Amino acid sequence: MPEPVALGFDTSAAHCAAALLCGDRILASRHEEMAKGQAERLFPLLEDMLAEAGIGWNDLDVIGVGIGPGNFTGIRVAVAAARGLALSLNIPAIGISVTEAAAFGLPRPCRVVLPSRREQVIWQDFGTNEKGDEGQSRPQQAVADALPPGPAPASSAIPLPEAIAHLAMMRRNGPAPRPAPIYLRPADAAPPREPAPVILP
Repeated sequence: MPEPVALGFDTSAAHCAAALLCGDRILASRHEEMAKGQAERLFPLLEDMLAEAGIGWNDLDVIGVGIGPGNFTGIRVAVAAARGLALSLNIPAIGISVTEAAAFGLPRPCRVVLPSRREQVIWQDFGTNEKGDEGQSRPQQAVADALPPGPAPASSAIPLPEAIAHLAMMRRNGPAPRPAPIYLRPADAAPPREPAPVILP
């Protein structure tokens, strides 16, 4: 039986990043810095990466997507893409927070701290309670020099899209809700006057 293939991608910050994982081997990886334009760049980047690896869309077994926290528009771009691909390919899409991806492969307990906007950071602690429960804390936002006591910040062990692909591969056979964005603050833009469309669960 051929090894399963996972596609992981993220546009939650000023980048468009993706990785292809076969079993436990990275077949291809991309990371392009960009402040805007992820919606136009994401699918061409994914298609180039698939072509480089000699893999077609129908060869994918699972999709992992970064669901934030981060840039509002970028998160929506990635989540919408992952949901659409999962539906069309009939494969699962797994939402992964960027803090969990940053903590992948790090010894516990650990704290990850990621740059955000306006001199703030996004941070989360992992494995800091007696049971080592990963879910004890959630991503939070704070001023960089005002974090509470805790583990020293650790650097990511592997690139973000590769970690997302690994985590999606690990969870591909378990129950998982459809990917949904993680937002830590209200949007900067004014809300529309018309009511928003209902998003199906």
